[in-house]
Amino acid sequence: MIKAQDLTKRYGTTTAVDGLSFDLKPGVVTGFLGPNGAGKSTTMRMILGLDRPTSGSVTVGGKSYQDLPAPLREVGALLDAKAVHGARTAYRHLQWVAQAGGIPRRRVGEVLDLAGLGGVADRKVGSFSLGMYQRLGIATALLGDPPVLLFDEPVNGLDPEGIFWIRTLMRDLAAEGRTVFVSSHLMNEMQETAEHVVVIGRGELIADMPITEFMQRDSLSHVRVVSPRADELARVLAGVGGEVTRGADGALAVTGLDAPKIGDLALEHGLGVHELTPVRASLEAAFMDRTRASVQYRPTAEGDQ
Repeated sequence: MIKAQDLTKRYGTTTAVDGLSFDLKPGVVTGFLGPNGAGKSTTMRMILGLDRPTSGSVTVGGKSYQDLPAPLREVGALLDAKAVHGARTAYRHLQWVAQAGGIPRRRVGEVLDLAGLGGVADRKVGSFSLGMYQRLGIATALLGDPPVLLFDEPVNGLDPEGIFWIRTLMRDLAAEGRTVFVSSHLMNEMQETAEHVVVIGRGELIADMPITEFMQRDSLSHVRVVSPRADELARVLAGVGGEVTRGADGALAVTGLDAPKIGDLALEHGLGVHELTPVRASLEAAFMDRTRASVQYRPTAEGDQ
């Protein structure tokens, strides 16, 4: 488990992370989302002891990263896939990391095969494509077979097959009981991969909840209701706190009430219903809605000077 408590990081007068608290539990893929400059990379660096918090704390399994007795066996991380000596082969790079962490040499071949790099193990890393760098970085994170894994933008440069592979891998790792924490700007991919999201903006926590709940809370989520007595039903729903709007096709869009509650109310009042469909916003729409006030780098429309 990773636990952040009032985590804060300041660089001079700039606050990159501001009082951030969350718990990352094992057995779940947690997506880490936020606009550019939100503090995601800084947070991950503090988890790994690469940056020291100005205040607050972050622990892995109850200990700071610096106090872990065998860090490569306890935490695997991909922060910068290209932070590799280009003159080394993939095998030699992993062998060097394994030796530094007291990891058996046989594990090098295992993770190379797992990452699909077995056939290029003896190629110099400097000749790799971005996608191959990403695969090598993921192999490095898995080298110590750790229970906690952090991935920062792991699908950058991967082709569709590679994206499917990393999505499946992360789910499988979580299913084994590991803690998987992954940041990404690809909302559609996160919607397919993560079960939980931690969303930050300008260094502050915006949301920490299951991804389905995050999407349901978006203003675009509603229940579509078609009824031959729509006007009467709208009055009933509004009377118990529902917000009802009527579309051009006559269908009602209802927020504040879920589909079972709407169905029960219609039955109670003898009002027929022909359609009752929950409509959920996409993760991208929910993200844009919840982080709109936190975007730091917004383009100026032509004429707005």
